[in-house]
Amino acid sequence: MRIMGLDVGSVTVGVAVSDELLCTAQGLEVIRRKQENKLRQTYARIEALAVEYGVELIVIGYPKNMNNTIGERAQKCEAFAEDIRRRTGIETVLWDERLTTVTAHRVLDLAEVGLKKKMAVVDKIAAAVILQNYLDWRANTKKFGQEDTDIH
Repeated sequence: MRIMGLDVGSVTVGVAVSDELLCTAQGLEVIRRKQENKLRQTYARIEALAVEYGVELIVIGYPKNMNNTIGERAQKCEAFAEDIRRRTGIETVLWDERLTTVTAHRVLDLAEVGLKKKMAVVDKIAAAVILQNYLDWRANTKKFGQEDTDIH
């Protein structure tokens, strides 16, 4: 079993996947589209990657506002998650992604990645951060017997 992580933006989707032991997340790619509402090819690519990697759960970054409210971007992610679930038949989980892009930028800064390369991979790194946070949470909740919910 593997888990996929997605960082959904207005024109890009960063994709990451876990290892089979569900310990680590690796960034895979950034899916780009020309317009925000043109999602058919994006969905098809996610579906193809899910099949290729044997994905059984998809964790989608949930961009809550810093005051914990749900804005327009988060609502779009809710709809995206439902569309992916319907299309693939794979369970989706919304995961609080506040500050993951900031974390991704810091990681790339520490690695001294140039601006042009950074902009090309930051969404992939953010997806890996989202997924790694979920994997760590999952490992700890299973360890202490806590229950899973759909939104974190």
